[in-house]
Amino acid sequence: MPIKLNTASGGGVILTGANTASDKTITVPAADGTMQLIQQATAVSASGTSVDFTGIPSWAKRITVMFSGVSLSGTDNFLIRIGPSGGVETSSYSSSSIYGGSATGSGSSSSGFLLIDGSAANVISGIITLVNLTGNTWVYNGMGSSDGSTVIVYGTGVKTIASTLSVVSITRTGTNTFDAGTINIMYEG
Repeated sequence: MPIKLNTASGGGVILTGANTASDKTITVPAADGTMQLIQQATAVSASGTSVDFTGIPSWAKRITVMFSGVSLSGTDNFLIRIGPSGGVETSSYSSSSIYGGSATGSGSSSSGFLLIDGSAANVISGIITLVNLTGNTWVYNGMGSSDGSTVIVYGTGVKTIASTLSVVSITRTGTNTFDAGTINIMYEG
């Protein structure tokens, strides 16, 4: 027997079960009775001093930052900052990063989630994942590589923000500007 689920806009979804005598059950998450899908923002060309993604919904529990061929004009490192709707927070991060290959280096930061760039010549591609641990505490894990070289970049960290996350900002540790690449995010509940 088919079941029709109506949507608020007048459409619907029809569920048809297998032709058997047993019952079928669909379980909807108990939090608010809704199921959230993965949502993707619009990709942005990396330019200026930061790339900001705002209006992230309160139900988001995992945010993936994707970057391709991103470069800075000098030797600054990347910082990923998060915050509530009022803007990003710039302190009380616990973060460290390491890069290795033909050259090695490491660092830590309390002003954002650190991802070491290492050189103005590096063009970094990779994925950064932010996961809600509990309440307003977010855990960071990032990995990338420098195109055309043997440099691998890795970073981890944790940050508790003042209220519900709404903003993710990709910026830098100093005064450099972005001069190449594309950045986008996905979020899921």
